[in-house]
Amino acid sequence: MKKRLWLLAPLAVAALVPVVTYAAASEVAELAVLDEVVVTATKTEEKRRDIANSVVVKDALDIAEAPAETLGALLANEPGIDWRTRGNYGGAAEEIQIRGMGADGTLVVVDGVVLNSPSLGSADVSHIPLNSIERIEVVKGPGSLLYGSGAMGGTVNIISKKPRREGYQAKVEAGYGSESSYHLAAESGGFVAGDFGYYLTANRKETDGFRDNSDLEHTDVTLNLLFDRGERFNADFNFGYVEREFGLPGVKPPVTTVPYAIGVEQFYNTETANLLDRGEDQNRHSSLALKGKAGEMLNWRVKGDCAVLDSFNHSRYSYNGSGDDTEVTNTVHGIEGNLDLHPNRYLGLLAGSEYRNFDYENAMQPLDPTGVPVAGGLTVGKHRVFTNGTFAELNLKPVEQVKLTAGYRYETNSRFGHDNVARYGLVVKPLVETSLKVNHGKHFKAPTMNDLFWPDDGAFTKGNPNLKPETGWHTDVTVEQSLLAGKLFATVSWFKWDIADKIAWAEDPSQPSPVWGNYWTPSNVNTYRATGWEGEVKIGPYHGVRADLALTLLDAEEELVVGVTRAARYSPDAQFKVGFNHYADFGLTSTITARYVGARPGYYANPTDLVPEIELDPYWTVDLKLEQEVAEHWHLALLATNLLDEEYDTYLTGFSDQNTFAYTQQPYPGAGRSLFASVGYTW
Repeated sequence: MKKRLWLLAPLAVAALVPVVTYAAASEVAELAVLDEVVVTATKTEEKRRDIANSVVVKDALDIAEAPAETLGALLANEPGIDWRTRGNYGGAAEEIQIRGMGADGTLVVVDGVVLNSPSLGSADVSHIPLNSIERIEVVKGPGSLLYGSGAMGGTVNIISKKPRREGYQAKVEAGYGSESSYHLAAESGGFVAGDFGYYLTANRKETDGFRDNSDLEHTDVTLNLLFDRGERFNADFNFGYVEREFGLPGVKPPVTTVPYAIGVEQFYNTETANLLDRGEDQNRHSSLALKGKAGEMLNWRVKGDCAVLDSFNHSRYSYNGSGDDTEVTNTVHGIEGNLDLHPNRYLGLLAGSEYRNFDYENAMQPLDPTGVPVAGGLTVGKHRVFTNGTFAELNLKPVEQVKLTAGYRYETNSRFGHDNVARYGLVVKPLVETSLKVNHGKHFKAPTMNDLFWPDDGAFTKGNPNLKPETGWHTDVTVEQSLLAGKLFATVSWFKWDIADKIAWAEDPSQPSPVWGNYWTPSNVNTYRATGWEGEVKIGPYHGVRADLALTLLDAEEELVVGVTRAARYSPDAQFKVGFNHYADFGLTSTITARYVGARPGYYANPTDLVPEIELDPYWTVDLKLEQEVAEHWHLALLATNLLDEEYDTYLTGFSDQNTFAYTQQPYPGAGRSLFASVGYTW
């Protein structure tokens, strides 16, 4: 691992070349990264230089210029961030993983509402429309002190667009591209009566997908209502609605596969393992936040939120044609209050408490071999879990160059009882443009509702209501440096984390199935750990050019059998990103981004094997976006993703050939090259 640090050197040297060529001391800084204001890390506004965590920030300009259609693609290969899908098909769930942890270790928050599914533990960020986002803050490292369960690897905070005092804004856009894809988008907002304003966005998109049964129909609406009386009082209401219907194609079968049908129903072909499986999502979330000042030394904030997450899956099994219709509904209510006390510039105290209630309903309807519901077979399970967390974090500045942080959280969960969470931070600023940061804290994740309550199907699977939470510690050390009037920013971080009692679904020999083999059920059996380095260099703008380079080196390990430690599945040992952005005087903005993902262990034949039987190959992708201003209000855009048409795989799972009875591990293939052209009007 120590040798890998030298890989950061050429990255930094390459970054300095254009600086030496173009830097001029008299130029006005247009990139002052250290002075960015971040709210996620402390739940209060604070400059990046004073935050102990390593942070990634994307503003509205970054989002607009990026060659990305989704939030996952936008954040892909940023330092320490891995974007995961099962094949990039139309309705594929997009997950964000930070520093090698699973997606259930990344907490995703939109305007104060946690979007992680209580059923799965992870958040599908493909539901979040890019044109509704004003700002993204990714705070890496332990976040359980302030945010509770799930914030182990880090927290992704999405801040929606809000009305501006400068006047009314509106935009419409339409586009068409590969796989018969189209996208219609509209947004508008402004202050309409004194201190009251609104911002509304809407999207409709469809695609046939690049494989059979990989289509998607997506509709979303977001609304922000703002009553703004300045620092003294602010009321902020947010609402979001998403509806999606999509195919679930599964893996790509072996090239020798012969299409298979039962009667007139075809179950798979040479490209798609599941031709009949379908999914639907209908999610709604809302929040109301009130905040203000109760004097010069005290800020307060109260927030209430609600989310209803409804998911439906239609599954058919090729071995005999039977299947299941499964509908899972999670209803989450939460309330939180915070006080920020700052009697002077040297001392601050943040204290708060939150309560969250989770109602879970699982309705499972078996289907007979013809796909018809089995009479009397419907089973419905309803469960409730609630949590309460109370926290306090003390900030002390003995001198201007040093900041100390210490915090404690007491968490109560109705299923597993109590837990204690602590976090400590140190920020030292030896120079005006230099920050040295140390961050150490405990993290935890409660079992998901599926882990606890998945219904016993009488044959193969069931949940485990006796699970414990996953717990561990996370440490990182970060150096951030700004140079040349803010036109060069560099950061390097070292991190280390571990997870004990990792929850895993596996065959349990102590629970024989009445049909065949043993039940698959979750238990706290695994251990995960990782160390790594991440670095980033931002340069410019110089003569209309900006550059961004990022590198992540990861050594992630899993221990599924005591004493047997091996490389963690699907965790790349290296990721690299380089991006260039250029703005021309005649109104053309061009952005190109190249990403590299290293080799990943894909499949181990046995829990004790140290060498993977299948390793997923490394790959590069290149994305390009061109946007041209036309006349005063019009713009044209062209987006090309996977420009080099690179072939790559993302995950593996088993495929059973019903013609030959062969069982093999098969890949979820990534999408090939796609082109998308759009036209927009702004006023």
